[in-house]
Amino acid sequence: QVRLVESGGGLVQNGGSPRLTCAASTYTWLNYNIGWFRQAPGKEREGVSCISKIDDITYYADSVKGRFTISKDNAKNTVYLQMNNLKPEDTALYYCAADAGLGYYRLRPDEYDHWGQGTQVTVSS
Repeated sequence: QVRLVESGGGLVQNGGSPRLTCAASTYTWLNYNIGWFRQAPGKEREGVSCISKIDDITYYADSVKGRFTISKDNAKNTVYLQMNNLKPEDTALYYCAADAGLGYYRLRPDEYDHWGQGTQVTVSS
């Protein structure tokens, strides 16, 4: 079982650069790919970025490429999402999720088995 806790959200100004943190409670951290997802009101949950359990391969949705950076600290069982140049359309509830499957570029919500409760990011215009 994997327990995930997100933090770092809040009210951010247009153009701001917050960092989200996903902390995992598991003894088998290295067995999991980690993904960041977001869901805005009235919209479907969408994949934002992911980092693989093997080789730390990263992948980004086109909407955040060049602005967001995902990274991992294995010693702390933690994944970060550095978000730069935020826009109002980035406003959403951000979730991290864990998946023990194989392969890279995993940005479909149905590929992930374990989810955190989410952290709200609101970008003021």
